Amino acid sequence: MLKTWFHRLVLTRRWATFVAMGLSFFAFGAGSLNLFYLLKANTGLLTEHGWEALVDGGLQQLLELLLTGYLSLAAYLVFKACEYSLVHALADARTDAHSAKPKSAEPAEDDSHNR
Repeated sequence: MLKTWFHRLVLTRRWATFVAMGLSFFAFGAGSLNLFYLLKANTGLLTEHGWEALVDGGLQQLLELLLTGYLSLAAYLVFKACEYSLVHALADARTDAHSAKPKSAEPAEDDSHNR
C-alpha cells in the first residue's frame, strides 16, 4: 500500500521525485551526523557504569540512537528510489530523437537467415 502510494504520488511526477530526493538527502544527513560517535560514547558509558547508566537514561538514549539510525536508513532508501527513478528517466533511450513515438522494445529481426 505504501509502495503504490509513494509511486503514484511521488515517482510519477519528476518535480515531486526531485523534491523528495532532496528532503530525504537532508534527513539522512541530519540523522546520521555523528551517529557513530554518539553510539560509541553511549556504549562506552553503559559498559563503564553498567546498571547505574541504564537507570539514568543510558538505555533510553541507546534506543533513541538506534531509532535515529533506522530512520536515517529509511531516508536513504527514499533517496535511492528517487535517484533510480530520475536516472532511468534521464537515460531512457526509448524515444527516437526525430519523432515522439517510442521505439520497439524488441530487437530488429536479422534477415540474413532468409537468404
